Amino acid sequence: MMKSKKILLFIALLMSSSLLLNDISACTRVMSNNNGQAILVGRTMDWSHDMQTNFMVYPRGMERVGMTAENPIKWTSQYGSIVATVFDLMTTDGMNERGFAAHILWLDETDYGQRNNKNAGMSVMMWAQFYLDNFATVAEAVMYSKENSFQLESPFIPGTDDNITVHLAVEDSTGDSAIIEYVKGVQQIYHQRDYLVLTNSPTFDQQLKNMKWYKGLGGDKPLPGTTDASDRFVRAAYYVSHLPKANSVREAVSGMLSVVQNIAEPFGISEVEGKEIEPTFWRTISDLTHKTYYFNDADNPNFIWTNLDKFNLNKGAPVMKLDLVNQRDLMGEISAQFKPQ
Repeated sequence: MMKSKKILLFIALLMSSSLLLNDISACTRVMSNNNGQAILVGRTMDWSHDMQTNFMVYPRGMERVGMTAENPIKWTSQYGSIVATVFDLMTTDGMNERGFAAHILWLDETDYGQRNNKNAGMSVMMWAQFYLDNFATVAEAVMYSKENSFQLESPFIPGTDDNITVHLAVEDSTGDSAIIEYVKGVQQIYHQRDYLVLTNSPTFDQQLKNMKWYKGLGGDKPLPGTTDASDRFVRAAYYVSHLPKANSVREAVSGMLSVVQNIAEPFGISEVEGKEIEPTFWRTISDLTHKTYYFNDADNPNFIWTNLDKFNLNKGAPVMKLDLVNQRDLMGEISAQFKPQ
């Protein structure tokens, strides 16, 4: 499918979800950085539609453009990466060859501010990929974000008053972590090793305050059980902080998977007040220590995985793609299934 047609399809599905956008509570990211075996990051993708996710492996040296109508930022990728895409257009989750990872999640409160075309711009569809292309550590990414001015631009969804409003989580192989949000046009950066969880609304600072009301996290309220973003935040924080030390990487991955499964959203469930819940379409676990990327689709009971060391990431190497849309029954190690683009 041509890129322009993919963009139109992407917009069409967003439009079909537009009545739900104000109620979206999609996705959870949770990090384990003290299990004794590996730095692991789990993530769920929760949405109202199948997002036609495929894997892409990008080499170093790719020329990139920020996808804004005017004055887009331009860069050349410094690191190769493996990513999960939406309609082969938007990087929503991924990891680069230095063990640096990035994840896009929805946030209703996001406001990127008024676009000034005198400043270099970047579509949010390229935001995660920009960080994967350019940074080896969270410290580098945070320093760049504080010292450089580019403006994020969100695609406007025709026929609605809505845009794509997201925030970004990044982590690295040392166990460092940061959250980047835009609220009232101002960039907010939360940088600390123990910022292990991200969900959706409210903003990250409010999630941290809310978490402290619950048992095991500073308060005396029992753990909440709904699929609301704030409840998922609390459960994820509690369970990941209480995981036992692992005796092997396998045990560490299993422990992270148990947390991710606990915060996944089931299919076909609606709240009493009638709000639709977006089910979990897929889960990933990024092993930032060993550069292994695990994936599980809701349509497939099997986990699949691959390792970045198995790919040619040198400048000039082909982009590699794994078609997950038409291969729902893959299992095990799948690096040989990637095809050049």
